[in-house]
Order: sequence, then C-alpha cells, then structure tokens
Amino acid sequence: MAHLFICPNCGRRSTATDRIQGFRNVPKGCSNCGFGFLFELLDDYYPAPNAAFFACDQEGRIIACGRGARELTGLSDEKVIGRPVREVLGLEFEADPDPVGTTLEWGVRQLAKPVLIHAEGDLPAKAVADLFPAYDDDGGMLLVLTPSK
Repeated sequence: MAHLFICPNCGRRSTATDRIQGFRNVPKGCSNCGFGFLFELLDDYYPAPNAAFFACDQEGRIIACGRGARELTGLSDEKVIGRPVREVLGLEFEADPDPVGTTLEWGVRQLAKPVLIHAEGDLPAKAVADLFPAYDDDGGMLLVLTPSK
C-alpha cells in the first residue's frame, strides 16, 4: 500500500510504501530538498503554487517554515520559530473558532477554512487554511495557508 506524503519545506508530494527511512525508526525525509520530515496525507492534496507552509509541534508552536511563508507574512524564520502559530500569525477564523486546537487535540484534518491573517507588522490578509495532523508519536500539525484574492 502506498502512502502519500507532502514536504512542509518545498511542498513536493511523494509516495512510499513505508512511513520510515530504511530499517531505522527515523521519519521519512524529503528527497527533493532534504528537509528532515514529511507529513502523511490521507487523501491526495494539491497545494496552490503560492501556498505558505508552517509545521507546528503538539503545542501549536511553529517548528519550521516552508515555501511561501515569508512571502505571505513578511516574517523571517528567526522571528516565528518556537512561537505559537495563532499568536505570531494572528489567525482569525471566520466560522470555526479554533481549527488549530481541533486539529491538534483530535488529530483531524480541517480543509478550506477561511481565515484572516494579522502577521506582526503586516497588513491583514485573507487566506484559506488547510490543517493536517501529524500521524506520528510526537503529534503536531501542518498548516497550509493559501492567499485569497
């Protein structure tokens, strides 16, 4: 059975028959950019070319910024790594009060959630959020933000 993966750094999708690298219990890394871990997708998912990627730990703190993050927020990796994603991006979801919390607590995907982003020192921007839980023992999530026109 093939598993679908996406890299939070470069956004490349890949498939593999195993969730770990070789015979060790080490998560799969990206063969395209060399990033250290991939997120598994339950269904095929195609991010928009201008989507921004943020990988978060089980507490919702940003642990990695991927493709498009700086372009969307204007913030460097150094300014966001280790900080809560809700705080640093100023996420305001329209319909659902807390998709981030739901994804982290229940381990469920949240797709096509309209959101307003208030990144520090930047003008508010409308986007659509897709949130994916990490299917490993560490927990966490992948947040993909696609700017709206």
